[in-house]
Amino acid sequence: MGGVVGKNESPKAAVSETKLEARINEAIRRREVEGSTIKSFNSIILKFPKIDRSLRKCKATFGDFDEDGNGAIDRGELKRCFHKLEISFTDEEVNDLFEACDINEDMGMKFNEFIVLLCLVYLLKEDPAAEHAKSRMGMLNLEATFETLVDAFVFLDKNKDGYVSKNEMVDAINETTSGERSSGRIAMKRFEEMDWDKNGMVNFKEFVFAFTRWVGIEEGDDDEGENDV
Repeated sequence: MGGVVGKNESPKAAVSETKLEARINEAIRRREVEGSTIKSFNSIILKFPKIDRSLRKCKATFGDFDEDGNGAIDRGELKRCFHKLEISFTDEEVNDLFEACDINEDMGMKFNEFIVLLCLVYLLKEDPAAEHAKSRMGMLNLEATFETLVDAFVFLDKNKDGYVSKNEMVDAINETTSGERSSGRIAMKRFEEMDWDKNGMVNFKEFVFAFTRWVGIEEGDDDEGENDV
């Protein structure tokens, strides 16, 4: 959970990173050097239906990982599936991934949290040798979708520091809804939905988790979602 930010301390300075989070942040900053192809927040919204349909295709893979069929992947199931699929993560990395993606901290990854896991694996396993891991997790057909999520985050992170701030979110919404009195309220609502640990800064993991809900995917949801953004 995020700590209290002191008077002379910026929100970013108060963010304590695990080793995994540092790797994710480094990968995002490398990607930010390339810039974003997205021009407005509205263009992200227009992609919601296609992204929703694409992400729901992860259901079969989720079922493979959820060995006991209880609707959640526990730490042991994640380790066994990675081992069975010959995906090269150390025990420490698997534990870190589980803790990072168990966002509700209920000792089990629900479907929307599993999507966050797949997206993080996509981001971290970007070298050619990782194609084997991606293929075995059924991710190759989802790469365009995950790349859109990375691209959207890069678009929002204007100062390219690996985090989305409240001001950056307000700026992105204002660019789309210029002149609308409600734009500030919309931006604040969207930011609060992303800032899961309430530390004033949104990392990539928090962004992807919020994004699954924006496109209509909830915990354990396998019906067609509706977008209310």
